[in-house]
Amino acid sequence: METAGYVAVAAIVVVGIVTIVIGSLGVRVARTTDDFLAASRTVGTRANAAAISGQYLSAASFLGVAGIVLKDGVDGLWYPIGFTAGYLALLFFVAAPLRRSGAYTVPDFAEVRLDSTLLRTVTTWFVVIIGWLYLLPQLQAAGLALTVLTTAPEWVGVVAVGLVVTASVTFGGMRSMTFVQAFQYWLKLTALAVPALVLLAVFVFGPDRDGTPPPPVFTDATSVDVSTPVTLQVAAPIDIGVRGEVDGATVNGPVSWAPGLHTVDAGTTLSFPAGATVPVVTDADPDAGEWSAPLTGGSEDGHSLLATYSLVLALLLGTMGLPHVLVRFYTNPDGRAARRTTLMVLVMLGGFYLLPVLLGALSRLYVPQLLVTGQTDAAVLLLPTAALPGWIGIGLAALVAAGAFAAFLSTSSGLLLSVAGVLSTDLLPRKLGDFRIAAHVGGVVPIVAALGATRLDFSLTVSLAFALAASTFCPLLVLGIWWKGLTDRGATMGMLIGGGLAVLAVGSTLAGVAPGGAVGVLLARPALVTVPLTFLVMVLVSRSSPQRVPANVGRTLLRLHAPERLGLGDVRRGARPSA
Repeated sequence: METAGYVAVAAIVVVGIVTIVIGSLGVRVARTTDDFLAASRTVGTRANAAAISGQYLSAASFLGVAGIVLKDGVDGLWYPIGFTAGYLALLFFVAAPLRRSGAYTVPDFAEVRLDSTLLRTVTTWFVVIIGWLYLLPQLQAAGLALTVLTTAPEWVGVVAVGLVVTASVTFGGMRSMTFVQAFQYWLKLTALAVPALVLLAVFVFGPDRDGTPPPPVFTDATSVDVSTPVTLQVAAPIDIGVRGEVDGATVNGPVSWAPGLHTVDAGTTLSFPAGATVPVVTDADPDAGEWSAPLTGGSEDGHSLLATYSLVLALLLGTMGLPHVLVRFYTNPDGRAARRTTLMVLVMLGGFYLLPVLLGALSRLYVPQLLVTGQTDAAVLLLPTAALPGWIGIGLAALVAAGAFAAFLSTSSGLLLSVAGVLSTDLLPRKLGDFRIAAHVGGVVPIVAALGATRLDFSLTVSLAFALAASTFCPLLVLGIWWKGLTDRGATMGMLIGGGLAVLAVGSTLAGVAPGGAVGVLLARPALVTVPLTFLVMVLVSRSSPQRVPANVGRTLLRLHAPERLGLGDVRRGARPSA
């Protein structure tokens, strides 16, 4: 391991220690179920906004956005736009009423609103599925980051982050997570802001460049080690050095590649001269003009508009249904504080997402070799030392590594907390000790899955979790809060049909068995079909069973929408008793 690796590991260890120390502060005051699951509903606006932002900025935000901008250009901007805009929908439709419901979890809300044990069970399992699906890329990102920085096996990062997260959630609960996640937001912001400003200065005050889109070319002679078999697309004739197997033949020397597709086996080393055009994996776009133009669709097989609409819908409405985000609103003192928190989160996220977009564009200049290996998610980690050789680059890389692991830890802890919360209140006896048991159970499953599953682009995997959340909890919350005609039967059937189809689509994508064409696009991004379908089924089935509308629906909706100062209801109704 080189010097940069040792420094990065030291920074990561410091982040882990600080995370545990800050989390231990919450242990001293977390003595009841209310402390563990909702921090006694006393978290202030600024602290909660920082905590929400900290756990929301996941591997897809810290690493994935820059990677997808590097690969897809302008089309990659839909991810940060969707991630941020989702909080507008949350602000307008959900935040305050959800807080006034007095629940700890989404299943609690479902039971308070519709009084159905079956619906609560269905909701519980979707919380667990979404949580585990979202945890998968966080743990895989930890493995990738540690491998890139230190050459250690990927399983080391997966297991290390999994164990730290499980320990912090087990012993601290929601109050500890509030302290930890707020700290990690500011660390992540600093970890990207400092390198972004420094590298922008290097770009601006370095050698003059024209105004054309950054071309994917090697500025220096570069050797690339291909770790997995890939098919590369070559846009122009190129002479390279090869040691390994390409196009089905073993080669140890110079090779001339004509424009077209070329296969490269794992373990092959490719040596490119300075100025050579960068070949890219077949699902990336090598053309600078298309890279800087929207809706060009690189890998969408002529269906870029369909894919974009479905992606934006999933991100916009999926935020409203993410259980680890929703659970944080239960910690605000009242609905008004929940709205102020959401507004502040919008500001925090908007400022943050400018940074990975900038770093993704700069990565096209300084680390174009990632377009060959397909590891574009590692762009942020490798960019500092590529642009600034020496101790300045090493220091910036260590700061980025610290921020990356803060991203993995904060999002993973929020997800595990939401999963453990529903496991402990719905699937295990309701005692405080069972929360700790549930946290261990909830942490083991995604660790095992991350070790065995094929790694996709982090942004793609996270968007699948958003699509599932948009297809289940978004319709449940919107209709449950704003339409008195919703019934338990309608909500249950809608979630089972729309959510079930989304699960099948997600499974086929993760398994790599999705077909091509429009069907394949919708399986990878199913929200455009599954979200309207869930709404439609909920409405039609509820209309056909009006006798199942709860008798107290008027009082429940009044409590959800009336300001707390009017005293029209007990906001703690539906909450679980303290241990």
